[in-house]
Amino acid sequence: MKYIAGSFYISIFLCCLTYFACAQPLNQKNKFTRQDTLRGSINPERAWWDVVSYNIYVAPDYKTETIKGWNQIGFDVTTDGKNKKMQIDLQQPMVIDSIVFNNKQITHFKRDGNIYLIDFGSFNFIAAKTALQKKNPVTLYSLKIYFQGTPRRAVNPPWDGGWIWSKDAKGRPWMTVACQGLGASVWYPCKDHQSDEPDQGALIQIKVPDTLVAVANGRLYSKDDQKDGNILYTWQVKNPINNYNIVPYIGKYVHFYDNYIGETEKNLSLDYWVLDYNLEKAKKQFGRDVIPMLEAFEYWFGPYPFYEDGYKLVESSHLGMEHQSATAYGNHYQNGYLGGDLSGTGWGLKWDYIIIHESGHEWFANNITTNDIADMWVHEGFTMYSEALFVEYHYGKKAGDEYVQGIRNNISNDRPLIGYYGVNKEGSGDMYNKGANLLHTIRQVINDDSVFKKILRGLNKDFYHQTVDSKDVEVYFSRVSGKDMSKIFDQYLRTTKIPVLEYTTQGDKISYRWANCITDFDMPVRIEGTSDWLHPTAEWKSVTMTADLKSKGLVIDKNFYIKVKKIQ
Repeated sequence: MKYIAGSFYISIFLCCLTYFACAQPLNQKNKFTRQDTLRGSINPERAWWDVVSYNIYVAPDYKTETIKGWNQIGFDVTTDGKNKKMQIDLQQPMVIDSIVFNNKQITHFKRDGNIYLIDFGSFNFIAAKTALQKKNPVTLYSLKIYFQGTPRRAVNPPWDGGWIWSKDAKGRPWMTVACQGLGASVWYPCKDHQSDEPDQGALIQIKVPDTLVAVANGRLYSKDDQKDGNILYTWQVKNPINNYNIVPYIGKYVHFYDNYIGETEKNLSLDYWVLDYNLEKAKKQFGRDVIPMLEAFEYWFGPYPFYEDGYKLVESSHLGMEHQSATAYGNHYQNGYLGGDLSGTGWGLKWDYIIIHESGHEWFANNITTNDIADMWVHEGFTMYSEALFVEYHYGKKAGDEYVQGIRNNISNDRPLIGYYGVNKEGSGDMYNKGANLLHTIRQVINDDSVFKKILRGLNKDFYHQTVDSKDVEVYFSRVSGKDMSKIFDQYLRTTKIPVLEYTTQGDKISYRWANCITDFDMPVRIEGTSDWLHPTAEWKSVTMTADLKSKGLVIDKNFYIKVKKIQ
């Protein structure tokens, strides 16, 4: 009974790890409101302008759990702007105090739930742009929005996020934000849609008591004593960055650093900000895993996408998040996922899950970002698969195969991986494990790892610092591989059906077909331990059985995520 009970508790632990690893930042609702549409779609009030830069200033008050500040939004006009109204997102209970445009106060703005509509009246953007271009070919309008309030408090970050007001082990203030899915507008005013990143990056200014340290994305630009017991830290991001990735970290941080010379032969600075009492643990853990991670990912995906902004790990009070060039780290300096192995194979206990997974997002989520959160599988499926590629790079192909087969056990097939478009709604949490297994299956179909690697690196090169749709990625696979992958993507992304290879034997003949599939699904599969392939369709096909088939039955390479069923 002791061993049975032990096995039971281990199973419960792994189930909990799986839930927390794959839980999503949004609640799983299927009915949507007008506010969901305003948040998740490009409407006329968003379509006519493009974000060029953010300059965010924030001053948090730990005692009252309030913040105040401003965001100076640099933007350009992409259409004629006849609408003359601009949507700015800022979620309740945060409020906008005032807005300045062209050095003048704007008086006509009103709230509509979690958005504000700014009315520019008769201002002629096109005429102003034409006049400016005669003097300067670069046109940049500036809108400064002052805000304040009590931001939503994170309930279970990073999955149920918001502003995080916590204390470290010594009882000192420790603050940050986690807001993926929920949106950056939970704490600062912005154009809160993944399709529009600030093309020229961002400045993040954080005013904190001089007993604390403030860290943010990019590189430290300045540190200014305010002569009032506070210090203003300014961090600069030079590359495009997604809104939810822009975050402050505030606490009793200390800093150490390293360097990495990658395949570009450029120096990549590695900066680590951790709580003072964890310095030695961090030096050991980060020093062991970060450079091997970069070596593996640059091999598979191409150069780290943000050399100008550096690579940074920042200790956080929550588990982790892919905050661009400032990854949140909260895995308590242990191997695996909070000490467990999501694959159940043992390979996941040889490295720190949060360092590997969240860093993988620098390529998929940060370099390549989906326009709509409905396509979030591109972020999570590729990044979950990056774990298997890391294992393969350092421990061999068999180990990588075992890892990805192991995480298959965590798939629930509750909903399709593609969510609802235009309402800020992601698909199933299976986007992690099923997304990784989809990619592994496609890799088998391509049957040429040099081509597969070319696709992964090509995606990061051809879509460098861009936003994409899932369809862009799907078409890219088909084009570069020379094989039509459309039905495979449709099957695994847009349905919950796992293909079933049905077969029956009679005499020396074996007959087989695809079942539980979409129309015209015709994915080829490889017979285990051989170089022989079957090319099933929905119609029965027959071949003469080999000696192996007679003795072993039909066994398909386990790297294909399918089911096999013998029909009597």
